[in-house]
Amino acid sequence: MKNFASRLIEWQRKHGRHDLPWQGVDAYRVWLSEIMLQQTQVATVIPYYQRFVNSFPNVSSLAAATEEQVLEHWSGLGYYARGRNLHRAAQIILEKYHGEFPQEFDKIIELPGIGRSTAAAICALANHERRAILDGNVKRVLARYCGIEGWTGNKKVEEQLWQVAETLLPPKNVAIYTQSLMDLGATVCTRTRPKCVICPVQTDCIALQTDRIPQLPTPRPRKVVPEKNTTFLLLMHGNDVLLEKRPGNGIWGGLWCPPQVESQNTVMEYIQRNGVQVREQIELKEFIHTFTHFKLHITPLLIRVARKPEQVQQAGSEWLDVQAALQAAIPTPVRRLLQKLILDNQWE
Repeated sequence: MKNFASRLIEWQRKHGRHDLPWQGVDAYRVWLSEIMLQQTQVATVIPYYQRFVNSFPNVSSLAAATEEQVLEHWSGLGYYARGRNLHRAAQIILEKYHGEFPQEFDKIIELPGIGRSTAAAICALANHERRAILDGNVKRVLARYCGIEGWTGNKKVEEQLWQVAETLLPPKNVAIYTQSLMDLGATVCTRTRPKCVICPVQTDCIALQTDRIPQLPTPRPRKVVPEKNTTFLLLMHGNDVLLEKRPGNGIWGGLWCPPQVESQNTVMEYIQRNGVQVREQIELKEFIHTFTHFKLHITPLLIRVARKPEQVQQAGSEWLDVQAALQAAIPTPVRRLLQKLILDNQWE
């Protein structure tokens, strides 16, 4: 029987994905795709990736952009620290490496937002270097194939998976092998309803042979997800809405959001402090936005104002026409909220 890597390479050539826009390109574009694909599905990433490389075709153009421009292109993709790290890394590459993406693993892993697996993927896919990767899909494939129990985020389990990943590396065709692992995890060895019948390594997959596919990899230990509350103040004057730029750290760092207060009890305090002349106030339906580590209950409060109060027209705040706001760097729940207001004819 052919070994694990040989079977995957043969399978990838016949059945793997060959039309992804970041395949067979330089390290810069591989890097962009790897960062975008963290926590995000391929189908979601493709249009963002294409728009991003059209605007920033190389490291120099990305480094020269403002953070605002980068986040505008990232808006809706989520996990915005990824976009900020991309921008910072591009500036470092321009300064230290004259705009040429570094080839050495040790230099790549030093860049903001790049960990061991991402650095290895760039080296393997762009430079054909013999490096093992271990993203979420690969962890699942190896845990099932080798029958490794335990939550893959556990340090000891993860180290065991790294050892396996290193051992299974082929002596050549590393780029094809790396892509095959990604493709297998994404299209065959999926988290639910895996297609074991067409898997190229089904004959010696321990999870399949021992009927433990549903149990492997071991799910993350459950813990209570904290829940928080906030109120969005949608201050509107005609077709304009007031947005504030959030601090660089924390959730939605560097993005534009409506003013927020902790609860509706503090709404009047905000109104009085900022001299807001309320013409109409409508409480909209609460909705929930889920982050990795908590759930945020958002209550939108639509406030039509008689005039634009001078107190809130300060650094970090801006009145934007709704269409301009939709083109700005805004988080997904804000975008959906503004779009819904347009559909519901709430704009004047």
